[in-house]
Amino acid sequence: MGVKERLAELRVRIDEIDGRLVPLFKERMTVSLEAAEAKIRDNMPIQDSAREQAVVDRAVSLAGEELRSETVLLMRSIIALSREYQRNRILRGETRLLPPAREPARRDLACAYQGVPGAWSEQALMKLFPDAERAPAEFFEDVFLAVKEGRANYGVVAIENSQTGAIGETYDLLRKYGCFIVGRTWIDIRQCLLAPRGTTLADVREVFSHPEGFKQCARFLHGRAWDLIACRNTAVAAETAAVSGNGRTAAIGSRRAAELNGLDVLAQDIMDSAGNKTSFVVIASEPEYDEDSDLVSITFSTEHRAGALCETLMAFMAQGINLLRIESRPAAAGKYRFFTELSGNVLDPVTVSALRHAAAACEYFEVIGCYRNS
Repeated sequence: MGVKERLAELRVRIDEIDGRLVPLFKERMTVSLEAAEAKIRDNMPIQDSAREQAVVDRAVSLAGEELRSETVLLMRSIIALSREYQRNRILRGETRLLPPAREPARRDLACAYQGVPGAWSEQALMKLFPDAERAPAEFFEDVFLAVKEGRANYGVVAIENSQTGAIGETYDLLRKYGCFIVGRTWIDIRQCLLAPRGTTLADVREVFSHPEGFKQCARFLHGRAWDLIACRNTAVAAETAAVSGNGRTAAIGSRRAAELNGLDVLAQDIMDSAGNKTSFVVIASEPEYDEDSDLVSITFSTEHRAGALCETLMAFMAQGINLLRIESRPAAAGKYRFFTELSGNVLDPVTVSALRHAAAACEYFEVIGCYRNS
């Protein structure tokens, strides 16, 4: 028998096995639903971690050690699917992933950003809302407060740099203040060494910048005997250098910061990476999304056990949904909260199905935005 004939024969057998598996899967889901309904009638919790582990252990004993990992993955996936099926049928699909979308504000906009004029966040704001009133804030948290208290329609905050990674404070504040992401954009970060007019490179003894600015320009700074002094952002660093008056200070920041503060550019494009970019998100007190939204951000936490995170992410793989980023942040001793961005739309049934299946595998799950990349 040739290879093609042998493959054809094996595929027939696989189809026959699948023909037995699918009806058994349907039967199992029906019985699991009946079990959940019985628990509810007796005021018992639907999820029973000890019972779930016993189900997995029994399946492993039947399959044998050779297929242990595959069997664990199979049974954990079936259990997660059962939870979501129970939730949808019992709650009749009443759970909402996001509150209803509000209409975007379009006139008389006030937008908050962290920093002072010349900050990279101000430049992101100008790209996103060129006609808005710009409201500078001292700290990231002040931006969130301005939005939450209604003093600003939107806030623009950095969330990720292509070179140095995620900005953890933004993730923490999103959860703390319950704000929603309603937009995102990337801007090129072209860091320059700025100094008061008349200062030469040989004169420099101390440099001001945000810690991220120092990280992004590590190669340029390496081997130079300069004191590096951290500031709240690069625009504040430029202001500080401008008023120092000692002829030996400089700052790492943008050309716009140089122009606004009357500084010279001693060296341009000093970043380690020529493709240095920072992603900024737009935050609002209520979600804004429509049929054209193509990104979804979620935050969740799982049980502290092997495979719990994998179970959550499997839901997206099963639906062919691409995960663009995942970050972890400490929530308590030994506990972590995850933030994930994925391609999709909460108005799309496929995305909704994946999100609900992922939620069924989590201890805590929340959608914090559906939006477009600008």
